[in-house]
Amino acid sequence: MAISVGTKAPDFTLKSKQASGLMDVKLSENFGKKNTLLLFFPAAFTSVCTKEMCDISAGLNAYSSVNANVIGISVDTPFAQEAWAQKEKINLTLASDLNKEVIKKYDVVFPMLAGIGDTAARAAFVIDKGGIVQYSEQTPTPKDLPNFDRIKETLAKLK
Repeated sequence: MAISVGTKAPDFTLKSKQASGLMDVKLSENFGKKNTLLLFFPAAFTSVCTKEMCDISAGLNAYSSVNANVIGISVDTPFAQEAWAQKEKINLTLASDLNKEVIKKYDVVFPMLAGIGDTAARAAFVIDKGGIVQYSEQTPTPKDLPNFDRIKETLAKLK
C-alpha cells in the first residue's frame, strides 16, 4: 500500500543520466520552490511505460504551468533510462532507483514482475512545496495508468 496523503514525503537522491553525465536528482531541492509529481513505473522499453512517459512528455506544459516538476522513477539503470528516453523522445527527468530503496520508502514495490524480480509498481504522488504528499495512487496492475485528471486537479489546487 503506497504511502498516504498527508504523509511527509521521504526524501531521496537518485541518479539521472543527462547529456552532461550522471546528475543527482534530490526531491527536497523542489521544496519551497515547486510542487512535484513522482511517477513510479516498472521498466523502460515496455509498452505501457513507454505510452505513459511519452504522453507525459507530450503534455509537460500542463505540469509546468501549475508549477510542478515531474520525475519518473524506475529500477532501471540510468544508462538504460537515457537510451529509452532518447529512442522515445521522453523529455522529463528520469531517475534510477537501482538499489530499490525509494520504492521501498514509498511502499510501491511490485514483487517478481513477470518473473524478472522486484520492480516499481505503477504509482503517482503529488508532493507540495512543503514536502507533504497531497495525492497518492498505486494502480491495481502494472497495465493500469494513474488518474492523470485527478493528478492535474490536485496540482491546480496547490499554490
